[in-house]
Amino acid sequence: MLKKLDRIIDSFSMYRLLIYYLAGLLGAAFVLAIFKDISYNPFSILVSSSILVGASYFINKILANFFDAPTGSDSAIITGLILALIISPTLGLYNVMFFISAAGLAMASKYILAVKKKHLFNPAAIAVVLTAFGPKQSASWWVGTGVLLPFVIIGGILLVRKIHRARMVIIYFIVTTISTIFFALISKVSVGTSIYDMIFSSSVFFLGFVMLTEPLTSPTTQKKQSIYAAIVGFLLPPQVHFLNWYTSPEISLVIGNVYSFIVSPKVRILPTLIRKIRTTPDSADFIFEPDKDFNFLPGQYMEWTIPHLNTDSRGNRRYFTLASSPTETNIRIGVKFFNNGSSFKESMLALEGNSMVSAAHLAGDFVMPNNPREKLAFIAGGIGITPYRSMIKYLLDKNQRRDVVLLYSSKHVDDLAYKSIFDKAKKELGIRVFYFLTGRNLKLDQDNFVEGRITPDRIKEHIPDFMERTFYISGTDSMVIDTKENLIKLGIPKNQIKNDYFSGYS
Repeated sequence: MLKKLDRIIDSFSMYRLLIYYLAGLLGAAFVLAIFKDISYNPFSILVSSSILVGASYFINKILANFFDAPTGSDSAIITGLILALIISPTLGLYNVMFFISAAGLAMASKYILAVKKKHLFNPAAIAVVLTAFGPKQSASWWVGTGVLLPFVIIGGILLVRKIHRARMVIIYFIVTTISTIFFALISKVSVGTSIYDMIFSSSVFFLGFVMLTEPLTSPTTQKKQSIYAAIVGFLLPPQVHFLNWYTSPEISLVIGNVYSFIVSPKVRILPTLIRKIRTTPDSADFIFEPDKDFNFLPGQYMEWTIPHLNTDSRGNRRYFTLASSPTETNIRIGVKFFNNGSSFKESMLALEGNSMVSAAHLAGDFVMPNNPREKLAFIAGGIGITPYRSMIKYLLDKNQRRDVVLLYSSKHVDDLAYKSIFDKAKKELGIRVFYFLTGRNLKLDQDNFVEGRITPDRIKEHIPDFMERTFYISGTDSMVIDTKENLIKLGIPKNQIKNDYFSGYS
């Protein structure tokens, strides 16, 4: 059941799934308003949403042209939809001006309140913070009503499952609950009433599922994400105040964004395509020259944007692991292609020499440990081999010996990407490499070719000291899940397993 669900949500990009989720919430609110289950007029919900989304879209287009910045329309539409769900949908000239001002401030924040082309704040949150301090118009967070709660939670769970940020969201919910109880006690108000209000008439779920998890304004590693979630959760309850200054949902998130900005890499580049190299029959490497130097760790990833016409439901952005090593001058990403692929992949294939794209949001915990004596085991499936290309090329260039075993699964020999690098590492660094081939009519003419899948018995056979190793798993989502389950069955503790969610696989 869960695998079927994952296949459905993985057919959409994160941004498109979020658009459908937010639009679905507005659709549900519209229907509920018709039946008077929501106090707002359904026509007002429709008109206010249209104004906010339209204003966000067109203002973003104008600012992107002015600042000569490549951008997609999805993020502007998402911001407009969020604003429509947190600003009261009441009509009138003053309210319409508020809608347009909020949309304008949200879009402007991405270009003006930015460092190295990376915006600091969640656009919707900072917009309503500024309007609250300026024209004294604030967000009502009307989406946090009891009748919409089931829709918020169901869609939110799907979204968090898609982006694999459940840990961050759970920590946020736990800290929010503890903070609500704590401040209710010191404020001498009913704890039960405070918890009830937190669940059924507050922003807690919408903020956590939708805005807390925004990739560009949240930290890039799990530990920092946990701290970020705790900061926002602690500040969220309405009783939280410093002297006479009270926090609000948007202020708590903006404060969290400040922490995130301080601890996160500030990277946004405009790389130029140098060449494309076919690595397997259905995958290719794209090699780019960055417009400036930047530092990264082997195994990290970035978000890549390719604006193009007729964008399909998967949008114009993808996350790709950097297959290149930090020791290399150029940037390399490995991409798998399918028949009748997405518009993004088709546009990527059509890129020509000197084509320029946008890459930002350097992130990822899927990196080698600092201790060079720690024993490692790398398991890869298909195009999930890309982070290991980065790591092992780094070890080769640095002539750094580590105790590493690589198990790489693919159909045929021709499907093995970067084999020459792994074979070189085997020869020069003593890295043990085993290629698992699952196709038919195989010619296993090398001693490190193995027929069949990577099973628990095969892991024990080729890695006798498996209990002493830290395992890294990279591949499709289903492959990562199955392999992790097999490792746990072998008795390997969860803290010795690191998995890479390869969100660029589509």
